[in-house]
Amino acid sequence: MKLVRDTWLIFQQEAGLMVRNPVMVAFSLAQPITYLILFAPFLKVVMVDRGASTYADAYRIYVPGLFVAMGLFGGLFAGYGLLSALRAGIIDRCRVTPVSRTGLLLGRALMHVCLNVVQAMVVTLVALPFGLRVHLANLLVSYALLSVMVLLSTSISYDIALLVRNENSLGVLVNTVGQPVSLLAGVLIPLVLAPMWIQRVAVWNPFAWATDGMRALFAGQITQAVVWQGALIMSGLAAASLFWSSHLFNRDVS
Repeated sequence: MKLVRDTWLIFQQEAGLMVRNPVMVAFSLAQPITYLILFAPFLKVVMVDRGASTYADAYRIYVPGLFVAMGLFGGLFAGYGLLSALRAGIIDRCRVTPVSRTGLLLGRALMHVCLNVVQAMVVTLVALPFGLRVHLANLLVSYALLSVMVLLSTSISYDIALLVRNENSLGVLVNTVGQPVSLLAGVLIPLVLAPMWIQRVAVWNPFAWATDGMRALFAGQITQAVVWQGALIMSGLAAASLFWSSHLFNRDVS
């Protein structure tokens, strides 16, 4: 119970700081909305032979991929905030309080989860006038899957940040890892259009499973095996990565 309470307290603090900076939140939405408006219509032409005969079909294909991209990169850059807090002495000041050190980490991670889910809601609302239609239950499950993805990518970013302890190194590693992972997840173009060797490599990419599961949800196929398979893979990896992040964080601030 103490861990839950402390995590909630840190989450409230971090969320409050984010709410007081609405300009940053607005700018973080600029890129996904730009891609939504300017890139998604191309899929209608590219995917016309694979069922995307209308713009609504194109958005049902692209919006889930956009969610995965947001969850991946939105979490991978979370390490900058942790490094900033460590460098500013915020973490050291929290150490002298009874707050759980694991709660310090989880509360920050949950703030990024909340931010990305809110962004996904805004993207969904923007896509509705373009013809996007998705069942409410499927949409809610997709938000839950997105939350797990953000937890995984955020914890990975924390792992890297705590190991390299340098913003420049973090940026290089995040971009080096994030770009190929997102491409091999099929976030822009579905992997069914890729050469067979790329599809075989993508099988080992957990975010590719999440993308397929997300697209199945938007297609109204919530009972497809890929949905629970993607959720299971994401959940297992997120739990393992969070455990390792907590270990590194507790050792670092000891």
